[in-house]
Amino acid sequence: MQTQTNTAGGRNRIATVWLMVSTVLVGLMAGLFFAFDVSVMPGLARGDERTYVTAMQNFNAVIDGNGLFGTVFVMALLAAVASAVLEYRKGRRGVAVWVGAAAALYLVMLVITFTVNIPLNNELADAGDAAKLTDFSIVEKFKGTWVTTNIIRTLLCTAALTALARALVQYGRAAAR
Repeated sequence: MQTQTNTAGGRNRIATVWLMVSTVLVGLMAGLFFAFDVSVMPGLARGDERTYVTAMQNFNAVIDGNGLFGTVFVMALLAAVASAVLEYRKGRRGVAVWVGAAAALYLVMLVITFTVNIPLNNELADAGDAAKLTDFSIVEKFKGTWVTTNIIRTLLCTAALTALARALVQYGRAAAR
């Protein structure tokens, strides 16, 4: 069974698929973070602390228990790395550099997520039932740090998506030769 099918211009279907998959997955993550930046978090900030804690605990529980989210979250990096390796091996160094840059940007986002956002989410979960909370000091710390790092995650994913778009342009040019 042939796993790599060459098409016109030296393109490779598997390389094409990985490049497209990584672009779509990173785009989905950029969109998720952006939606939190421009609607979810500002909307929650308009309410009271109890509502804020309840909503964030619920969002985090849904995301933690959602296999589709986890798959997209992890596969975005794996697809970008696979694409960069395939492009490099096919001799399309320009494409590989852009995809590699996207993977690096996405990796930085993952590091921020695992070192800042997830620990904050866990602290909020550990606070317990929002209906029984009397000390809401955790909310101000959470809001300031979580919102700021989410903006950074949005920017990193958007930059990664931009790099992948550039890789697609480079890929198209290489295929046209």
